[in-house]
Formats: sequence, C-alpha cells, structure tokens
Amino acid sequence: MDDVSPARRAAYEVLLRVFEQDAYADRTFRSAAQGLDERERAFAQRLAYGAVQRVRTLDHAIETLGRRPVRKLDPPVRASLRLGAYQLGYTDTAPHAAVNESVELVRRARIERAVPFTNAVMRRLAAGIGPLLQSLPDGPLKESYPDWIHEVFVRVLGEDGALALMHAMNEPLETVVRLVGGEPPPDAEATDVPGAYRVERVDDALVAGGRIWPQSRGSQLAGLCVDSHDGERVLDLCAAPGGKTGQLVGEVTAVEIDPARARELRANLATMGRNDVTVVEADGTALPAELDGFDRALVDAPCSGLGVLAQRPDLRWRATPLPDLQLALLRSAAERVRPGGTILYSVCTLNPDECEAVVDASGLRVLPRGEEWPAFAHPSRPEFLLTLPHVHGTSGFFVARLRSPR
Repeated sequence: MDDVSPARRAAYEVLLRVFEQDAYADRTFRSAAQGLDERERAFAQRLAYGAVQRVRTLDHAIETLGRRPVRKLDPPVRASLRLGAYQLGYTDTAPHAAVNESVELVRRARIERAVPFTNAVMRRLAAGIGPLLQSLPDGPLKESYPDWIHEVFVRVLGEDGALALMHAMNEPLETVVRLVGGEPPPDAEATDVPGAYRVERVDDALVAGGRIWPQSRGSQLAGLCVDSHDGERVLDLCAAPGGKTGQLVGEVTAVEIDPARARELRANLATMGRNDVTVVEADGTALPAELDGFDRALVDAPCSGLGVLAQRPDLRWRATPLPDLQLALLRSAAERVRPGGTILYSVCTLNPDECEAVVDASGLRVLPRGEEWPAFAHPSRPEFLLTLPHVHGTSGFFVARLRSPR
C-alpha cells in the first residue's frame, strides 16, 4: 500500500475490523497505529474514530449519492468509502487525496472489479456530500446516533438538551488527570473537582511514575463521593480498570470477575502505588462468604456507557442497558455492608432505566448529594448527581449515595 498514507491505512484497518469483525476501536487502533509518528498517529485516530462515530450519517450519504445499499458492498469497499466520505464531509482533506486513496485501498484489496465503482461513488461524494449533510434535519441521523439513544436523551433532557448532548459527544471532551502524588504537572489547571486537573495532554512518564492517572472529572467525582476514611473496610465491586479504586482510602477489597481485567487492575494499582489493595476474582452478584461486614461499598456497575460515547467511538453501536445486572450488584453489595454503612452506586450512563430506576428498585435509603455538589445536582432528582458532557465538559456519570438498611 505504498500509494496510501500510513495514517489512512491505519484508519481503514480500524473501520474494517470494527464493523466486519466486531472488534473494539481502541484496541484495534493501538495495533493498527504501531510505528506511526505522533503527527500521523493523531491524524489516523481522528479519521478512524470520526468515521466510526459518524458511520450512520456516512452510510446515508454513500447510499444516497452512490445509489447502492452499503450492506451489499464488499467489506473493503465499504470501509474505503466510509473513510473517504468522512474525510470529504468532516475534514479539510483535499478531495483528490480522499478520492485517490480510497480507490487505491480497494485496488490493494485485490477487488479490481470494484475500482471503477469506488472511483465513481467517491467523485459523487466529493461533489455532493457537503450540501447533503447541510440539508439533514437536526437529530440522530445528522449526528449519527441510534434512534433509541436519541430517545433516551430526549427523556432526560428534552429535544434541545438531547441535541446539545449529541453535539458534545461527537467532539473530544477535556483531558483530565487525577493527582496521585507529588505536584501537579506544570501545565495543569485545577478544576471544580478536588484533585482533578485539566491538561493539554497526558504525560505517559508521569503516569508510569505514579504521579498522575488519566480519569475524567465525572469519574473522579464518583470516587470522591464514596467518602472513605482510614480504618474503614471498603468493598469495590466491578473494580477494573481501577481509577476509582485508587481513590479509595482504608482497607480496600476490589472485586473483578474477569481474569484479564483483574490482571489489568493489579497492574494499574501497582502503577499508582496502591499495593495495599486486595484484589479478589469473583462474581459481584455471588460474593465469597468471607467478604462481609464492610463499612462502605462502591458499586461502579457495568452499563450502556451512554455518558462516555465521546471517548469510545464504537460504543454507540454496541451499547446495551443492563438494569437487571446493576440491581443485582447493588443488592449484593448492600448485603455485605454493616448496618448503617453506605453504598455508592455509580454508572457512566444517563439512561434513567439504569440510574434512578435501579436505585428506586433497590429500596435503599438515599443520602442526598445535591447540596454538597450543587453544580452537579441531577436536573430532576437533585438528591442524585448527574454530570453532563454538554453542560460540564466531562463524561456523563450518575452518582447515588445510599444507606445500608441492615
């Protein structure tokens, strides 16, 4: 592929694997971008993540202007057209470069019969995608979201709020780190969440040295709201990758069901200098009998992830609400907390079915947080916290603090 730039080649590989092999965009990108310099890597990531995010809109443009269903195209043709359409519609790439390299990708995939078709469609896209995108009405097709996610956002925020949220999560959010030890990085800007600093970029050397940890303000807020102290026993369910675990104070037991993620959790905690945390590989809904009598618990439950769609470009196409699992985890934690102890329930989603509905179904007493953190108070249920990407500039997190009834 000498006639295709390394950045476009990497982005094409991501598109092919995400949509044809159900691979994860971030993992695929790491392997596809190996060997790229910093500038190429940044361009490749913008192309790959942008095209994955915008694929609903891109497919609409390809089908409208190319006059053939995308699902009937050969996978390499589909990937190359999506990549080319993204460049033409959303970047300042020269049209001839986008056209020529998309055609070359198909040629190098040895689908010679599709080369004329690809060339023709790319030329139609070059001429027509701009006006087509401008003509689309505001909504999930134009912003490239599944209809069901748009409907969830409208339930929470109304039509205008949903549109603002979708806009915000199609753009990069702020870059924030948590100060683990020592002084903040020289360029760091303090934020409204204690210990959270806004930075231009994450310094990998400072992460490896245990000084900082990449973690959004929304995530750090959830960890802070556990409010654990020295001398307390703290249970952390579904703990990997460990950002919030590293915030917890006291005698911490972190539970993770997946062995690979448990290894990642141990490695991350070691990097943060938290060798005092006990990691247990177990199912959070069926905990070992000896895990009992905790003062506090953190249930950072698996969820649809509708608050982190900006960071995970493919998640909008694979997101699944998990209210039954979330309720089971919350009840499991409540059973292992001493009478009068507290449970912090958090999810990185804005879906009411996974947020306030789960808390309501648990029957646990809510300890209001809105007065302590008024900037993050839930818009309709102020006893809870809800960070919103379009309002707060950070990932979307729902946070509830609850009292053990036993």
